[in-house]
Amino acid sequence: MLLYFFITCLSLLFFKSFPVKSLPLPPWVFEVRLLFSSKIKSLVSIGFLSQTHSARSMSMSIGVGSRTTSIAKHDDEINTEQQMCVLDLPELVLECILERLPAESLFRMRGVCTSLRERCVSDHLWEKHMKKKWGRVIGPAAYREWQWQSMANQKQSPNQNQLAKPQKAAGKGLMRILSLSLSWPLSWIRSSSDHDEFIKSRRRTCFPSHQHENSVMSWYLALETGRFWFPAQVYNRENGHVGFVLSCYDAELSYDPRTDTFQARYPPHGRRAVAVENCVPWERLRAPPVDTSPHDLHISDCLNDLRPGDHIEIQWRRNKEFPYGWWYGVVGHLESCDGNETYCLCHNSDNVVLEFNQYARGSRWRCTTISRKNHREKGDEADGFYGGIRKLCTKEEISVWKCLWPTQVLE
Repeated sequence: MLLYFFITCLSLLFFKSFPVKSLPLPPWVFEVRLLFSSKIKSLVSIGFLSQTHSARSMSMSIGVGSRTTSIAKHDDEINTEQQMCVLDLPELVLECILERLPAESLFRMRGVCTSLRERCVSDHLWEKHMKKKWGRVIGPAAYREWQWQSMANQKQSPNQNQLAKPQKAAGKGLMRILSLSLSWPLSWIRSSSDHDEFIKSRRRTCFPSHQHENSVMSWYLALETGRFWFPAQVYNRENGHVGFVLSCYDAELSYDPRTDTFQARYPPHGRRAVAVENCVPWERLRAPPVDTSPHDLHISDCLNDLRPGDHIEIQWRRNKEFPYGWWYGVVGHLESCDGNETYCLCHNSDNVVLEFNQYARGSRWRCTTISRKNHREKGDEADGFYGGIRKLCTKEEISVWKCLWPTQVLE
C-alpha cells in the first residue's frame, strides 16, 4: 500500500516539473505534493532524533559501565586484600581445626586443594575417628583382613588397567568408523572410553585413590560404606536363639549406614549352611578379646588364679566340626564346701567348678568341672566340648553379660 502511494507521489512530482500544456493538472495535485513533502521532512527529523538519542544513551551507558567497572575493580582489590586463605593460618591452628572436624567434613576438606589433601588423609587425624566409632568392634584380626584386602586390590589394579586399554582403543576405533560412515553429526553419541573416564572421575571424587589405599582414612570409609566385611563377635547370635543365650560367636560383619546396624554371616556348623542375620545392633557386637581362631583351642593362663565368684568365659562347641563360641559363667564351690568364705579352700583344689546359672538346677548344662593343672579340651559328643577359659577382669565386660541375661530360666 505504501509502495503504491510512493509511486503516485513521484509521478505527480515528475509531471509538475515538466508540465504539459495540453494536459492541465487538477487542483488536488498541489495538495498531495505538499502532503508528501511534509511527510518526508517529518521522517528525516524523526530519524535524526533517534540517532541522536541512541548516541547519547550509548555514551551514557559507556560512561556508567566504565565507572561501574572501575568501582568493581576497586572493590575486588579491597576484598582481595581483606580475604585470608586457610593455608595462611599458623600450623598449630590449622592442625587444631582439622582435628575438631567430624569425619565427613574432614573427608570433604581433602578436595579443596593439594596441600589440604595431604593433610586431611594423615593417619593421626583418622585414628581418632576410627577409635571413637569402631574401636569397640575392631580388633587385630580385622586389621589383618584389611591389609590383605588392600594388597589384593593393589595387585589387581595394574591388570585392570591393562584390560581397560584395549577396550578404550576399540571404543575410539568404533567412533572413527561411525564418524566416517555417517553423514549427520554424532555429537549425541558418547564412546565407551568417555563413559569410563567419567566413571573414573566420579570414583576419584568419592573414594580415595590407590595412593592412600592402606591409609586409616581408606579403612574408615570402607567400614562406613559397608564395602568391607570384617571379623568380630556377636552376642546371642541368630536373634537371641534359645540355644545361644549368653554366648558370643565369631562372624563376618558388614555395616549398613541406612539403618545403623550390621549384617552378620556365621561360619557353617557341620553340614549347616552359612547363617545370615540382619539388623544386628551395636550393643551385641564386640572385638574378639583374644587373637585366637574360633576353630583353635585357647591356651588358658588364668587357671591358677580362679576363685569362687570370679566371672569367666569358656570356649564350647557342640562337636569337633563346629567352631568354638564363648559362653558366660562363674566359678562355683566344690560339693565339699559349704560356701562360707572364711573356711573356703576351693582355690587350693586341683578341680574348678564352673556354673552357668542361666540354666535351671538339675539341667545338664548347669555346671561342669575342669582340671586346674591339666585342662585342655574336655567333653564328649553328648554334652559338647569345653575349651579354653579367660577370666573377666573389668566391670564393663561383666556388665555387658548381665544386660543380656534372659528373662526366664533356661532348661
